[in-house]
Amino acid sequence: MTTATPCEPLIRLRSAAFGYGARRVVSGIDLEIAPGRFLGIVGPNGSGKTTLFRGLLGLVPPLEGSCARTGRAVIGYVPQRESLDASFPLTVREVVEMGTYQRLGRLRRPAAEDLALVDEWIERVGLAPQRTRPFAELSGGQRQRALLARALVTRPDVLLLDEPTSGVDRGAQEQILALLSELHRGGLAILLVSHQLSLVRRFVEEVLVVADGRVQQGTPVELLTPERLELLFGAGAGGD
Repeated sequence: MTTATPCEPLIRLRSAAFGYGARRVVSGIDLEIAPGRFLGIVGPNGSGKTTLFRGLLGLVPPLEGSCARTGRAVIGYVPQRESLDASFPLTVREVVEMGTYQRLGRLRRPAAEDLALVDEWIERVGLAPQRTRPFAELSGGQRQRALLARALVTRPDVLLLDEPTSGVDRGAQEQILALLSELHRGGLAILLVSHQLSLVRRFVEEVLVVADGRVQQGTPVELLTPERLELLFGAGAGGD
């Protein structure tokens, strides 16, 4: 993890725009992600939420403005869906162990302390009984918990989650969100994309609304009103 002070931003965006080729998807982003921030990200499908994540991860460079990390700030990422080939027989433990590659590289073998961390996170996400099962055989909720463990093995300073509770039963949702709350209290910065607005209201402190190529920042009380949600998602959206 980075040695940034509690007040120093881990990631700083200044008038940033992200897109592909010459096409801007989101622009005009001014954002500081400091230790301990818990941000919810909402917006219609195709509005640019995933593009924003790709920019934060460094997978797409800013088309304008800047996106800078403090020192060696580590970003952990939990995708909405894993692209692993289901026919490739990786166990849960092997998938989680892949999180060590970000720090060690693929050519270095994990040390005993790294393997102990892998086992610790498998247990903390509630998958100890499944550690030797093929990843492809897990339920949707179990896969999400395995991917969360993989991200946490990187020892991140910032955790990005793209719909981590989508398709997950209520019990698994509560387990995932309880763990995120615990990590947040410990100082981890978390950015959570979710269409489940009731969860966003319940857990996050601030919200980023991505719509029409722009990003608006505020509190859930300010930005998740029924009137605003109806404009974003259509009639009936405010009830979630």
